[in-house]
Amino acid sequence: MSNIGSYNERIKNFDWSLSEKELEYKEGDIINIGWYCSDRICNMGKADKLALKWEGLGGKEKQYTFNDIRLASNTIGSHLRDLGIKNEDRVCIFLDRIPELYLSFLGILKIGAIAQPLFSAFGDESLHVRLENAETKAIITQRKHVGKVRRILEKLPYLTNIIIVDHDGKKPLKEKETVFSLEEATPVEEFNVFPTKAESPSVLHYTSGTTGQPKGVKHVHYSLISQYLTSKWVLDLQEDDIYWCTADPGWVTGTSYGIIGPWSLGITQCVLDTGFSADAWYKFIEKNKITMWYSAPTAIRSLMKAGDDTVKKYDLSCLRHLASVGEPLNAEAVIWGEKVFGLPFYDTYWQTETGSMMLTNFPEMKIKPGSMGKAFPGITAAIINAKTYEPIAESGIIGLIAFKPDWPAMMRTYWNNEKTYNEKFKNGWYLPGDKAKLDEDGYWWFVGRDDDVINTGGHLISPFEVESALLEHEAVAESAVVAKPDDVNMEVVKAFVVLKPGNNADDEMELNIMNFIRKKLSPLAMPQEIEYIKSLPKTRSGKIMRRILHAQEWGEEIGDTSTLEDEED
Repeated sequence: MSNIGSYNERIKNFDWSLSEKELEYKEGDIINIGWYCSDRICNMGKADKLALKWEGLGGKEKQYTFNDIRLASNTIGSHLRDLGIKNEDRVCIFLDRIPELYLSFLGILKIGAIAQPLFSAFGDESLHVRLENAETKAIITQRKHVGKVRRILEKLPYLTNIIIVDHDGKKPLKEKETVFSLEEATPVEEFNVFPTKAESPSVLHYTSGTTGQPKGVKHVHYSLISQYLTSKWVLDLQEDDIYWCTADPGWVTGTSYGIIGPWSLGITQCVLDTGFSADAWYKFIEKNKITMWYSAPTAIRSLMKAGDDTVKKYDLSCLRHLASVGEPLNAEAVIWGEKVFGLPFYDTYWQTETGSMMLTNFPEMKIKPGSMGKAFPGITAAIINAKTYEPIAESGIIGLIAFKPDWPAMMRTYWNNEKTYNEKFKNGWYLPGDKAKLDEDGYWWFVGRDDDVINTGGHLISPFEVESALLEHEAVAESAVVAKPDDVNMEVVKAFVVLKPGNNADDEMELNIMNFIRKKLSPLAMPQEIEYIKSLPKTRSGKIMRRILHAQEWGEEIGDTSTLEDEED
C-alpha cells in the first residue's frame, strides 16, 4: 500500500505542519537532524533495526543498527568537540563511500557544526577552492586522499585539524594530522546534542555556476521537514523497505535522500562502494533484496547499454518502486524500466539549492514518459516569462521554471555570496536556471538549462572553472568550454583550445591536457574532447561567445553574430 494516496487529495489544504506533526516538532523547538536520524529512531523502539548495510571492494561488508549509528555519531561528535570544533564551524567530509562518511555526517550535525561533504574524486584545486571559501576548520579524510590536503595546506590558514580515519601507523603523521578509528574508539553512550533550532545551519554543499567560483549552498536543520515528507511520499519508503540511493553524499542527493530522508523514517538502506558495472549493481539488488531504488538517468542509460539479457541473469523481483534524479529522464528509460523490471522509473526534479524534491512523479500518478510530473504538495511552481517574470498561463509555451520561496528545505544563502544569492530571485520567484513547458494536463516537461552550466551525468560542471584550470597549463593560450551531446551522460565537457606558439596540436598534447584537468579538478570536469583552433569567437569587447561553439556542437542555429569582433560592419 502506497504512502501517498491520491495526488489530488494531498494537494488540497496541504500544509507543512503535517510533516512537523509526524516528527513531533513545534515551532521554536530544538531540531537537530543528527538526533532525528539516530536517537529519535531508537527512542521509537527501533534501536536494533538494521540502519546501514555497506559493501566495499572485494566483497567486504559492514552492518550497523540504528543504535550503532547513534553510538558512532555520538563518538565522532565527542571526538570533534575534544579537538575544539564548535557549533557552526565547517567540517569537511572528504571520504569515499565508506561507513564513516555517513556516520560523520550525523556526528558533525549533532555538535551543531556545519557538514561540508565533498566528492572524494576532487583534485587539489577543486578541494582548495571549496575549503578556502568555507574557511573550513577540520577535514575528515582517509590515507588515499590525505596527500591532496597536504599539498594545499599552506594555503588554508583556517584548517586546524586533518582527521584520518584509516591510518595504519606505517607512515608518520604530518602537520595538523590526527588519527581517529571508529573501531578502536570507546563508544559514547550519553551525549549532549547541540540545541540547534530551525534556522541553525546544517549542511554546506558546493555547486557550479557559469561564472566565478563554485558557490556554497547553505542549508538549515529545518530542511528535515521537506526531506522527511518527500522521502515518505515520493520515494514511498515504508517500514519494511530495503532502500538503495546510488548517489554519493558529496552531492546533495546523497545527503538529502541518501542519509537524512531514509534514516529520519527509520528505513534500512544499503550502500555499494565499488565502481559501476551492470552485473555488480544487479547482483547487489538481488543479494540485498532491494525494494526501493533511487538512481540517476546516466546509470539507467548505462544499464540499458549493457542489454536486457544481463538483467535476466538475476532475480530482481524484490524491486517495488524505482525513481530517478539528477538530469532529465528520457522517455525510453521509463519504457525500458517497465519492460525489464516490470516497473517504470519515476522522475524527480530538484537541485542543490532547493534541498528537496520540487517536481515529482508519485507512485499513484499516471506517468507520462519523459515528463517531470507535477509540483510536490506545498510547492508553488510556475512557468514564467524570461523578460517580464510573470507566469505563463497557456500550456505548451516554453519559459523559466520558477518556485515561490516558501518551502522548508530551500537554501538560505550562498556562503559569503549574498549578491549572487539575491540574483536567483525575480519578481518574488526563485529561479533554478532551467527552462520547461506545461502540457494541457499540468505535467511539466524539461527543455534545457537557461545558462551554460554543463550537466554531465547529473553533476553540474562550471565552464569557467574548467577554462580557468586550462589556462594554467603551460601550453594553453586561450580556452573555451561547452557541453557536447553524449548518449550515456547526456552532456560531456568539450574544450576549444588555442595553443601557445611552439606547441604541437596532436593526440599527445590532448592526453596531456586531459590528465592535467583530471588531476587538478576531477574526472567529471576532464574534457572528453579537445578541439584545437586558431582563435576563439569573441565580441568586439573581447567576451568569448560560448553560445556559438555550443550551437556548433548541438547543430543549432548560431543566431545573431553582429557583435563578433571579426564580423564586417
